[in-house]
Amino acid sequence: MSTPERDIEAVLDESGPDYEGFSFETPAGGHQSDVYMVTLRHGGESYEVVVKFKPAGDAPFAVEPKLHEYVADRTDVPVPRILVFKEDPEMDVRPYFVTERVHGENLAEEFAGLSTEDRRRVMRQAGAVLGDMHSEVGFEAFGRLDLHDGRLIVRDWMGSWREYFETLTRTHLSRLDDTPFADVAERAEERIEPALDLVPEDGVPRLVHDDFRPANLLFDPGADEPITAVLDWQDVLAALPEYNLAQTEFLFVDSSFRDPEVRQRLRAEFRDGYLEQRPMEFGGGYEERRPLYQLSTLLWRMAGFEAAFAEQSGLAQARAEAQYRQQFERLLDGIPL
Repeated sequence: MSTPERDIEAVLDESGPDYEGFSFETPAGGHQSDVYMVTLRHGGESYEVVVKFKPAGDAPFAVEPKLHEYVADRTDVPVPRILVFKEDPEMDVRPYFVTERVHGENLAEEFAGLSTEDRRRVMRQAGAVLGDMHSEVGFEAFGRLDLHDGRLIVRDWMGSWREYFETLTRTHLSRLDDTPFADVAERAEERIEPALDLVPEDGVPRLVHDDFRPANLLFDPGADEPITAVLDWQDVLAALPEYNLAQTEFLFVDSSFRDPEVRQRLRAEFRDGYLEQRPMEFGGGYEERRPLYQLSTLLWRMAGFEAAFAEQSGLAQARAEAQYRQQFERLLDGIPL
């Protein structure tokens, strides 16, 4: 019978170095249960690696280790180095890859309690990371990234960003039926539909980490650049940069802080960091589209609400649901009529 301990032992026996024993734990901050931080013991020394198994379902798995290498080769974005990737293991385990263990704490657990200066540094670097990705990597069409014959491709590609964004957002809406937010789907669709005319048709598709949030970043306050790693590259798109920017502003700033002055300061740091790497016009058109992009992001979070809060208490779930509903109303009101 498969257990995490048995599966990790099989990985180490197949691909690991000599070891005398090991221990493991699951990472904090909302990572999938298929990820394990493993400590190996050998000759009186300890070595740390991270093992990730293919999650259940049909989602492509090989694209994630490929993207680690692809991004590391083309940008300065901090990504863990791939040590082993087995798409067809000899042992009786799911496909897996092993990465180096990067020093740092999960940012989601630290972000709210950071000093003003550390929070400023994080936001500026987050902007620079996205600016680096968006300036160095482009594609020929919009869509989700996949692999074909070992080469990155755009799957189910579309030539229109507006069309692709609409498809993406309607997918989020369709998944609300079995959540506590089924009642908001019709109102969201009624407001989104006419606002789609604001979304550009054209633009250069850029590399977009579609789950760029504090839970997927490692943080070390003592480092010159406090974000030490960007994790979880399985949800990656070829999309317009402005979508990724609005999404990140929502996940780091607008959904985390109520004080307008704090939001303004953090947003300014984020944008300044981005502009260090890549030109961007943050004026009129972007500001009009920002709540629309952010509402799409919130709908995605609503669709995954029950999985994200399955292990939380009833009170925690109720608070989170109330917060999501408040954010929904604010973003709905912010979309131009």
